[in-house]
Amino acid sequence: MRISTIATAAVLAIGFAAPALADASMAGKWSWEGFTIECKEGGANGMSCIVIDGPKNKGMEMIKSKLEKKGSDFVGQVAHPASGEVYNSKMNMSNADTWNMDGCTAANVCAKGTFTRVK
Repeated sequence: MRISTIATAAVLAIGFAAPALADASMAGKWSWEGFTIECKEGGANGMSCIVIDGPKNKGMEMIKSKLEKKGSDFVGQVAHPASGEVYNSKMNMSNADTWNMDGCTAANVCAKGTFTRVK
């Protein structure tokens, strides 16, 4: 009984010590300027978002780093679906069906957009 309690406490401590990453609210299909992106929990960075339809870069993984929670935002490196360039991005969810994202590349090229859930 004591070992089980210690093991449970250790698992909970590890879970709370880990940085907060993008959560299940990001999972689903999203639309942005002619692209459809499908996001799922898992993958190397905790969240995987693949371009599944659009004029180019079909099959491209957009999430390039873990998305960490900073206040009400998630921050991390995200590839632009049109160009493939990697942006240091900030994302926030304005409602259950809308993500707002903005960021800049290392060369200080900036972009922003609103991703809408596909129903």
